Amino acid sequence: MGSRRKARECALQMLFAADVADTVPAEVLNTYWAELGDSDTEEAAREFATRLAAGTLAHLEALDERIRSRAEHWRIPRMAIVDRNILRLAVYEFLYEPTPRTVAINEALEIARRFSTYEATQFINGILDAIKRDLDEEQPQEHMDSQELEAESESEQPPDDEQSASSA
Repeated sequence: MGSRRKARECALQMLFAADVADTVPAEVLNTYWAELGDSDTEEAAREFATRLAAGTLAHLEALDERIRSRAEHWRIPRMAIVDRNILRLAVYEFLYEPTPRTVAINEALEIARRFSTYEATQFINGILDAIKRDLDEEQPQEHMDSQELEAESESEQPPDDEQSASSA
């Protein structure tokens, strides 16, 4: 698993804890790394995870409004905790990180496959795709140069031996 995927999974766990415990974000982040976080996580991944979780928590209202606008017939509190936090995390990346939106969607779906259900993956994909289309109309994402995009994609993909093993 790539370090950025690991970071996103850590961020999701922090968001889950914040959602369930309803505590101050700084306390959740500190507690996660002190008690729950994997000590083998690389420093860059820890920093990325913390930035994602803290940023998502800081912009929760705006993120939930974006999700609410595309989640027809679904209120945010009625969504499964994992699913709503995967959505929040991806929308945060759409709005505040240089991650290509398609990569953010793919990462959200991979995480959903691991932590949620098949139906949830379809639900998350539909909402994120609709939000991506809205954002592409409002503020097209600047194209990353080919080297940056290639580096981002490589960091998101498992090594070739893992890819071929998973497709076998």
